[in-house]
Amino acid sequence: MDSWPVNWEALDALIIDFAKSENLIEDSSPPSSPSLTSSYHSRLIIRQIRRSLEVGNIDAAIDILRVHAPFVLEDHRLLFRLQKLKFIELLRKGTRDDRIFAIDYLRKSLAPCALNAYPEAYEEFKHVLLAFIYDKDDQTSPVANEWAEKRRYEIAGLVSSVLRAHFHAYNPIFSMALRYLMSIHKVFCFRQGIVSPISYLTERLLLEERDFPALPPESLYEAQVFDEVDIQALAHAVELSRQGAIDSLRFAKGDLFQAFQNEICRMRLNDAMLDELVREYCVYRGIVEPGMQTSSEPLKVNPPESGCCSSLDSSIVVDQSTAKHSNSETSATTDLSSMQGIDVELRFASGPTNNLEDCSPSGSHQSESSSLLRNRSKGAGERSKRKRWRGRHDDLDFISGVHFNRDGKQEVSTTISKGVECTSAEDKYEIVLQMKELASRGMAAEVVEEISTLDPDFFVQNPVLLFQLKQVEFLKLVGLGDHSGALRVACSHLGPLAARDPNLLKPLKETLLSLLRPNEEALVTGLPLHALATSLQVAFGKRLGIEEPQLMRIMRATLHTHSEWFKLQMCKDRFESLLRIDSLKENNTPVLTSLATSKSNIDSCSLGSSQATISSTTGVSDDSSSPNQASSQDAICDENAILKVMEFLALPRADAIHLLAQYNGNAETVIQQIFA
Repeated sequence: MDSWPVNWEALDALIIDFAKSENLIEDSSPPSSPSLTSSYHSRLIIRQIRRSLEVGNIDAAIDILRVHAPFVLEDHRLLFRLQKLKFIELLRKGTRDDRIFAIDYLRKSLAPCALNAYPEAYEEFKHVLLAFIYDKDDQTSPVANEWAEKRRYEIAGLVSSVLRAHFHAYNPIFSMALRYLMSIHKVFCFRQGIVSPISYLTERLLLEERDFPALPPESLYEAQVFDEVDIQALAHAVELSRQGAIDSLRFAKGDLFQAFQNEICRMRLNDAMLDELVREYCVYRGIVEPGMQTSSEPLKVNPPESGCCSSLDSSIVVDQSTAKHSNSETSATTDLSSMQGIDVELRFASGPTNNLEDCSPSGSHQSESSSLLRNRSKGAGERSKRKRWRGRHDDLDFISGVHFNRDGKQEVSTTISKGVECTSAEDKYEIVLQMKELASRGMAAEVVEEISTLDPDFFVQNPVLLFQLKQVEFLKLVGLGDHSGALRVACSHLGPLAARDPNLLKPLKETLLSLLRPNEEALVTGLPLHALATSLQVAFGKRLGIEEPQLMRIMRATLHTHSEWFKLQMCKDRFESLLRIDSLKENNTPVLTSLATSKSNIDSCSLGSSQATISSTTGVSDDSSSPNQASSQDAICDENAILKVMEFLALPRADAIHLLAQYNGNAETVIQQIFA
């Protein structure tokens, strides 16, 4: 999964949009759409109503609803549930006055509403009266479920679902895409019987609980006919039963994509953890300013030490006293005032930060130090473009405590030159960002010179990266008409590198073909420089002890399983364009070589790949054939037959195709055999 190519520029755009939409960064530029501001304010209102319900303050929630969403209180089905919850909360207080008030509330509000809410409401009303005689701590009582605090979260989720759909206050695209990708990742790993290499992240980030589905208006309960293709697509995309998918489509008035967004937003994320992951990524990518503030030390939680997870980073740490509560009751009211202003730091190597007096005073080392300072001055303009992280200040009292390990020790290779070894962590970070910026501008020769000065052994251990940078230098010279200079680069660097690694011979030949097309601007402008820059950032950063962000690992793994999952389904994902997943998989034409499996350990998000992959345009294979021609199995299966087997037997698409292949694509025969 580590070798899966990702379009990091597209991810940057989605994450910046997410940070702006959630008001996490200070940005003076106007929003890309006025609807973003409206959606943010609507989400704040929904969040406040959710908070009030989850802490049992029903009156506060009703007051907000009365001002911003009176239609909820006009729906007797929702009003009855709110009033029943308020009745329980009055009894929970346990005082004599509250008990008297509960009886009065029962007579004047709850009983009349029960008569008009829904057919089962009056029976529920009579049942809840048992709360008068059974104590809230009696777990065996017939009203234990009514007393349970989880009922608050159920009602809060239901009301949130209704409000979100009404206001179209959906989560930002990145947040929805992450929910979707992680849910598919979990299903894929479970069905394939494999251990997820990112389970220690996804299990805490994507919570098991979902908000209750919204109730369709009573006028929509009349029979409606929906396309079976839409029903099955929705059901399997978000793990619904067929009836659940029909209800969701009914609520969305047949709009498949609105129904999908409603269902995706029902999935719950740990918002505190997500914000930290996004912030770490933004700092690493140079989107926001880094910070060096510290916080109270949290409890460390390490990933599993065995299996495929053993090599993964263990930087996410969770307060153990709140972790369980955060997963079961996702918006617990934990005080996080200590988190205000906390800055996410990269996991820099432990080593001398200001002890330059311990370094050798030799001229070579002084030259290296001056090179570092030169790089920092070059990057001043880039630093001025970075945003300032604002944080989710409106949520600080309600989100659970999740921090990153700020004192984790990362081992740095002992072969790094002393000029880098004695550089502070912040300087190392700025150096890496400056190298990334130079590479993204196509300044390959400067990159090679600077890095070779800082760490002479880096390109010895990363020959593929050196080959790619020299390819850029070669192609730029060809584009300028300097054939002699280009050939010198080929003879001095590209040829010897290809001689040592036979896998580089084919890309070397393709590179030399550019001599037939001199002075062509496309030679330079068409290069996937941003992908090369990211590969360089990851590799050189690791060399200096700067680990890549956890979010990179999540995206790489989940995009891989997304493609593999739809290979099994033998169809295109109908929702990948909506969530921009297709853009995250887009990879420029591989002008440069990318050998993800080579010993260089570079991130193969770079520069195309020589391995066969799934095309993001078909979701099935990398050739030009249609999805229905992907295999001999699929060739004999009619789409209607697949849908019929999925519908009648409630099977996933891949299982339906497998059964049809055994019976020559005859759906009736399959169904008869199953029931025989």
